[in-house]
This record gives sequence, C-alpha cells and structure tokens, in this order.
Amino acid sequence: MRTDSLVLEDIPQSRHVPGDLAMWCFILAELAVFGVFFLVYGYHRWRDPALFAGGQQHLGLLLPTLNTLLLLAGSAAIVAAVRAFALGRQRNGRRWLLLTMLAGGGFLVLKAFELGGKFAAGITLSSSDFWMFYLSLTVFHFLHVVLGMVIVAAVWWQARDGRYAGEAIAGVETAAAYWHMVDLVWIVLFALVYVAR
Repeated sequence: MRTDSLVLEDIPQSRHVPGDLAMWCFILAELAVFGVFFLVYGYHRWRDPALFAGGQQHLGLLLPTLNTLLLLAGSAAIVAAVRAFALGRQRNGRRWLLLTMLAGGGFLVLKAFELGGKFAAGITLSSSDFWMFYLSLTVFHFLHVVLGMVIVAAVWWQARDGRYAGEAIAGVETAAAYWHMVDLVWIVLFALVYVAR
C-alpha cells in the first residue's frame, strides 16, 4: 500500500517559482491594491468606530463563513489538481479543476444572494462610509473570483489534450497561484469587515 510520502516522492522535484512570473507580478500588484484598501478601511474605522460597528450589526456571519469554506475547499482542490497533473494523472487533474470551479461557483451564488439582499434593502455606496467600503471591497473581490474561475476554466479546457504533465505544469501552477491569492484576500476581508468588532 502506497503512502502519501511515497506518492510525493513520485513528483518531479525542482527549485523554481511555480507558475508564470508575469502572473506573480500581477498577484503582487493586486495584493498591493487590496492592501491599500484595507489600510484605508482601517483608518476610517478607527476614526468612526460606532458607524462601522452599527453597519456590521446588519451583516450575518453564516453566508460569509460558508463562502470562506468554499474558497478553502477550492484551494485544496486546485492543490490536488497540481499534484495530479505532476503525477501525469490527467483525468484526476481535470476533475480537481472542475471541483475548484464548483467551489468558486458556490461562492459567487452565495455572494450574489448576500449582495442582492443589501441592494434590495436600499443600501448603496452613498449610504455610509461603512457600506461604501463593504460594497467596494466585496464587489471588487467578487470580480476577482470571476476572473479566477475564468483562468481555471481555461486551464481545464487546455488540459484536454494532456499538455500538463510532469514538470510541464506551469499553466496549472499559475492558475493555482491566482486562486490562492483570491483566497488570501478573502480571509483578510472576512476578518476585517465581518468578524472584527
């Protein structure tokens, strides 16, 4: 019976930055943009904690918690996809990519439901500083999840001809790097906007 350690030994080992270098530059730029957003959010919250606490009282934790679990599940799935392609297991790799997209799709459905409820309640960017930040950050992140799903879908489509195998998995690693960035940003956003009171 093979153990995980034995399976890992089958993966070709080499020292390199996983994925495409251009994508890493893009990811760093995106993290910088979100970092500025979070700093400005923190500053305004520090200036008017009562306003932000009042707005947070209207945010439930169930949907964002489920969304956190969905994104983490998507990250686990795409890690499994990278490993499967590295081992030459094409069919398994594509299945893990589909599960990644399924998790991302679930996130988008729940987030759209949450945002729809806020819009139906008459909340807009001009309702208050808290809602301006809430809508800006969550919608901006929503669009990043959409882009992440487009990237994963493109990799899944290209993987049909078996081009990703062994050490030739840069495309899958690139998609995984972007997906992990989307997850990381969401975890910080979830903690700042929904949880920290």
